[in-house]
Amino acid sequence: MGFTVEVEEWVGSIWHRFITRRASPDFPEARVELSEQQRALALLFRAVGGASGVAVEAASGRDLVLRRSLLQKVAGTCQQLPLAWCDAGSLRLPPQLAVYPDLELNRELYRWLALLAAQAGEMRHWARDNQRWTRELLQRFPALLPRYQRLVEAHLALRPDSKTLNPAEAALEQALCQALRDPGSVTQFPRSERAPWPLPLWLYPAEQLGAPQAGDLDEESDSNLLTPPDQQAVVRKRARRIEDSQSKGGLMVFRLENLFSWSEHVELDRAGDDSEDLDAARVAEDLDELALSRQRSRKGGGLKLHLDLPPAEVDDIPLGEGIKLPEWDYRKQALQEHFVNLQMQLPRGSEAQPLPLRLAPLARRLRRQFEHLRNDRQWLRQQPQGAELDMQAWLDFHVERQHGHCAERGLFMEQRPGRRDLACLLLADLSMSTDAHLNDEHRVIDVITDSLLLFGESLAAIGDPFALYGFSSLRRQQVRMQELKTFKQRYDDNTRGRIQALKPGYYTRMGAAIRQASKLLGECKQKRRLLLLVTDGKPNDLDLYEGRYGVEDTREAVLEARRAGLLPFCITIDQKAGDYLPYMFGANGYTLIRQPEQLPLRLPQLYRQLTQN
Repeated sequence: MGFTVEVEEWVGSIWHRFITRRASPDFPEARVELSEQQRALALLFRAVGGASGVAVEAASGRDLVLRRSLLQKVAGTCQQLPLAWCDAGSLRLPPQLAVYPDLELNRELYRWLALLAAQAGEMRHWARDNQRWTRELLQRFPALLPRYQRLVEAHLALRPDSKTLNPAEAALEQALCQALRDPGSVTQFPRSERAPWPLPLWLYPAEQLGAPQAGDLDEESDSNLLTPPDQQAVVRKRARRIEDSQSKGGLMVFRLENLFSWSEHVELDRAGDDSEDLDAARVAEDLDELALSRQRSRKGGGLKLHLDLPPAEVDDIPLGEGIKLPEWDYRKQALQEHFVNLQMQLPRGSEAQPLPLRLAPLARRLRRQFEHLRNDRQWLRQQPQGAELDMQAWLDFHVERQHGHCAERGLFMEQRPGRRDLACLLLADLSMSTDAHLNDEHRVIDVITDSLLLFGESLAAIGDPFALYGFSSLRRQQVRMQELKTFKQRYDDNTRGRIQALKPGYYTRMGAAIRQASKLLGECKQKRRLLLLVTDGKPNDLDLYEGRYGVEDTREAVLEARRAGLLPFCITIDQKAGDYLPYMFGANGYTLIRQPEQLPLRLPQLYRQLTQN
């Protein structure tokens, strides 16, 4: 019996692969993956005028009412196809393209879609708008015309023959082909009960993916539907709100032909249970649409130990009342006043500790280097007396005397001790991502801790005023900022103990932390004020702060700091930082440490480079 079942499964798998391959309209041998082109497409999109905060991501399949062939009906394919679309927050492209038999044409199609999206605006009529955007793009960049024509002619050869369609579908197909050949030439399109075969050169209306998360959630439950980190999907799912009627009585009708409907619904109570249900995550991965309800489920026989926030007796020590801060909403182009609550804290369990012995040799070397900066002397020019002749001043005096304009000026140079009129605040990211391992021995948090210790040793040697803080967040109600050293405190064993007591946790709401750090640094009287941010990733949190919202808020916080006369600078170990940090901090406002283990040594060196001029 078991052998028979195995043979049936083997035959079934062979049939499935055969019929699916025969029914597919794609060319697998010429497939191009979005993941290979993603960064280049993002750069191209922004280079031709696309919004800098828009992310290039994979699009999920969309339901289409198409006329399918007999093979496609048997195989059950072509019911959902990924289509390109864009909105204010993201550009969604198919995860792979194999619509042409030529590999280079599929790559060219990705580039064309990125260019078209940069030209696109609000969509009111799918066909007329795409024609207009195409025409404007070709007028703006005439060199694109041969490439566009090559894509069009190759695609038209693959489209359905209008002679095999009914009159309404044939008329629509002919109109679309004409619109592709001559953009803008067709203004009226015939109606048809079935959708035309997808046009891969055009953008489609945006899907409302974020509406269920942004609708009627209260402040305590405004979180997104999450998947365990090791099973995160490449594409975002569609979602809709439903009324959960489990508590209502009624007659249940059971029909055997509905057994396959299990794949369309899975209960996942995110508001009441944060445990990782791996089975539910795998099922959700296969779903086309997620239905969300307000139903709370109760589970018995279990004890939940890991809560959103730790108990008060083991949490960090709060300092005073919470601080209300604004947050930038790019959709409204306005600051939301008193939107974020930030709580200053001290690491619990910290005790005065000396510098770890393993860091002592490197600390001594850095201290010697920074002590030289404190003793550096500066040459003052055009002095009435001094140790050396100021050749530039003498030449100016000689030229002026030749022309009869002899002004009094000093002709000597004098060397005097330099005065460093600057202050620095270092802000360290302590989110849960810093708990990741760099190798078998070190985590990211260990590297950040060592960096803070050596940074403090170096600046204590030079005598520059400095402060050290860490930050993390759990939604806008819980932005946590750990006070390690204020400007008024000495760098001593108490500070070293607080640094060594740091623990990673939660998320990265950068904007609020930068605003509070800017306020603290802005109170310093020094002429130059440097705000350093050390992080391992991009802004994120459980609510809408994920994605463009967080990037835009962080960018606005950085601009606010610059307007206040501060110099914000970001040091990161994220290898993908080039995708978002230039937009947030500017091309010269950040640096990437490609070997994170070098951060403790590189951080003091970067400080020297930033403050020597």
